[in-house]
Amino acid sequence: MASIPNLNSLRTGRRGPRLRGGRGGRAIPENDDSSNVEAAEAGRDKIVQQTDNDASSSRRSAVALGYLDDRHAKTFLAQGEQIVRRYPIINRGTYVRTTAIDNLVRRFLQHEPKQRKQIVSLGAGSDTRFWRFSSEDASASFAEVNYHELDFEANVNQKRASTRQSSSLSEITQKAEKKGWRYHLHALDLRTLTNKSPPPIPGLDPELPTLMLSECCLCYLPPDTAASVLQYFTMNLKGPLALALYEPIRPFDAFGKTMVSNLASRGIHLQTLKRYGSLEAQRQRLRLAGFGEGQGARDVSQLYESGEWVSPAERERVEKLEWLDEVEEWKLLASHYCVAWGWKGEGFGEAWQGLEGSRTRDEDRDEGMG
Repeated sequence: MASIPNLNSLRTGRRGPRLRGGRGGRAIPENDDSSNVEAAEAGRDKIVQQTDNDASSSRRSAVALGYLDDRHAKTFLAQGEQIVRRYPIINRGTYVRTTAIDNLVRRFLQHEPKQRKQIVSLGAGSDTRFWRFSSEDASASFAEVNYHELDFEANVNQKRASTRQSSSLSEITQKAEKKGWRYHLHALDLRTLTNKSPPPIPGLDPELPTLMLSECCLCYLPPDTAASVLQYFTMNLKGPLALALYEPIRPFDAFGKTMVSNLASRGIHLQTLKRYGSLEAQRQRLRLAGFGEGQGARDVSQLYESGEWVSPAERERVEKLEWLDEVEEWKLLASHYCVAWGWKGEGFGEAWQGLEGSRTRDEDRDEGMG
């Protein structure tokens, strides 16, 4: 069994819980010579793109140990690459993040099952959600789905090559298309959506009920740029619209400062973290972005302990998979990542009914820390 991680050296990211890959963001230039700004920005973009390697590795670890059921995760394993066993707290964090987002997606698809719907995943990296959901036994009851993934060109090219080489994924995609599912993989730097004349996103239907996913994606962008990316979608998508995001929070306490420092040592800068560093700040962010009809936010620790998200029987199953004696470390790590969701228009309130995400008394400790 791997040794217990030292919190001062723990790679608190990316997938476990991780900073999801590919994302259309960049770090803040610091002391760049003007002649080298372009090269420096390209280097930072590459670091962000490569965070998906951590994401994929942690997902495969969680799958191999029985936390998650994802037979497609190995598709993106490089030739000769071995599955690395992550620390138990990383595996558990990966499990909670994945199942929480899956819960939101599944409820969305199951609501009004005869209605065609749309999912837009920002910075999708090597995510396998399209193939998992389109091949589920329950997918027969889902409506037809337009599924869009957006990411940097380098990540998209790699994913496209892997999926084409996989007979399993090709077969699932073909079967899904017969059921009315459409998979779109777009090479797109999200920052270009903030241009005066942004590039079109082929196949994006402005009228369909749409769920956007952002798993540690928008946090790489400057806050105003991230807000402008969301504005692109809220202005161009006229049907019911929702956003579910997964991001780190609470950067101002001792653990948060260590987390930020560790990531910075790898060249990873989370530019929205301080502005949206609490659960309430995430809810307010969603309100200001136009998702005014409802917002919710819970940290990973709360999600794991809540029967609305993880049933007692499922929690018991998970806790039997690995001995986790670093309980305090788990609570610290889990309290520094969150899932937040918000919506406008009809349908989402009913689909997500019962998933409580309003402010709690415990959140008062976040106030005044910034």
